[in-house]
Amino acid sequence: MSPLKFIARSLIDMDTQVLSTEAIAHGVASGQFTASEVLAAYLQRIEATDAQVNAFTTPCLERAVQEANAIDQRRARGESLPPLAGVPYAVKNLYDIEGLVTLAGSTVNQANAPAQADAFLVQQMQASGAVLVGALNMDEFAYGFTTENTHYGPSHNPHDLSCIAGGSSGGSGAAVAARQVPLSLGSDTNGSIRVPASLCGVWGLKPTFGRLSRRGTYPFVHSIDHLGPFADSLQGLSLAYDALQGVDAHDPGCHANRVEPVTVALDQGVHGLRIGILDGYFHDHATAPARQVVQDAAHVLGVTHQVTWPGAAMARAAAFIITASEGGQLHLDHLRTQAEEMEPLSVDRFIAGALQPAAWYVQAQRFRRVYREKVNALFDDWDVLLAPATPVSAPTIGTEWLDINGQQMPSRAAMGLLTQPISFAGCPVVVAPMWPQGTEGMPMGVQVIAAPWREELAFRVAHVLSQSGAAGLKKVSF
Repeated sequence: MSPLKFIARSLIDMDTQVLSTEAIAHGVASGQFTASEVLAAYLQRIEATDAQVNAFTTPCLERAVQEANAIDQRRARGESLPPLAGVPYAVKNLYDIEGLVTLAGSTVNQANAPAQADAFLVQQMQASGAVLVGALNMDEFAYGFTTENTHYGPSHNPHDLSCIAGGSSGGSGAAVAARQVPLSLGSDTNGSIRVPASLCGVWGLKPTFGRLSRRGTYPFVHSIDHLGPFADSLQGLSLAYDALQGVDAHDPGCHANRVEPVTVALDQGVHGLRIGILDGYFHDHATAPARQVVQDAAHVLGVTHQVTWPGAAMARAAAFIITASEGGQLHLDHLRTQAEEMEPLSVDRFIAGALQPAAWYVQAQRFRRVYREKVNALFDDWDVLLAPATPVSAPTIGTEWLDINGQQMPSRAAMGLLTQPISFAGCPVVVAPMWPQGTEGMPMGVQVIAAPWREELAFRVAHVLSQSGAAGLKKVSF
């Protein structure tokens, strides 16, 4: 059987693990198959499934072919290949891709000039040998947790096409879950990587605030925005994260002054780590399946200690104020001249944010400073903390209200209940995909949270969950 037919067959038979991120990179480097053959198989998968999933908005086929050919030529010359050589990936459509208009999920951006250069993280991925195949669906201007985009259509959850994929990086989570790409890039302000990772059952990483450069991406909330990857395996997530790291002197918001690889730390185990389970707010706002995924993870890790996160509810409120204020100010011109062309599900929130008193914003930022000090002090006693990533599994597209332990909450805001307090503190989080009972086969994720700048600790804990079989991807039915 030819390599292409073998790869294409394995994409249909989702029980196989041959095409994990690390297996592709190894196979291309060893000559088991070429980057061009891998690309052809994944493009076949995208063509066969995206009418149902609606993860992609803009393909980059010509570029993808050129990048795959370049990898094959390097191998033919006997050159050593970079760590992600030949691995297809796609990016949320708020990342600049040279020659394409950066949509950020909107139609008002369609008249903008094409990007003159790739985003910094796209450059990092290209340098690592990864092959860019396209841009992915999202909530307009990243304001949402559901990717029910009125302009481009909703992204569908590959595990149940009637359900949401989460947001705002819904296309990024859905594309990996549907095995359209093994890697994708998204953004996370209040939970926009962690929510889709949880609902779609894939691995996701929100790094420390300021760890990765945001240069060349369309902003949402400058003071909270993070960028990060999704992956089909924890090993793949670590390879992507290591590739994305880099000091960028041209991004004043990037505070990392060195690269700290995590791939080499995966198998160090958790002996000696102080691991706790977040109680209080994170227990009270989680349904039974969400609590179960944390207990399942805790059982594997052998931990029982309960820990209280300081000021979680106030942090979420402050995050809402800052999000609305900065988002509204960023889009004042759009609101004044093109409001009727904006996403009807979020335009009123942008308007409300633009009208907020400045004193609210200032007070929220003052609280944030004190809050981060309390969170950092918590990590004097703990290394890693566990919490659910979402309060429920993926609801049906169009769901307006969620019942969370008898309390009715608006669906599009409540999906971020458990993620907002964490990103507001800037802590790194790996989302491990879990499969609890009581969700009719739908996934939910557990947040593995570490202190700022300690991503490697979250990866070590996640590695134990992965190796135990408690966390990982499952096949989809199409």
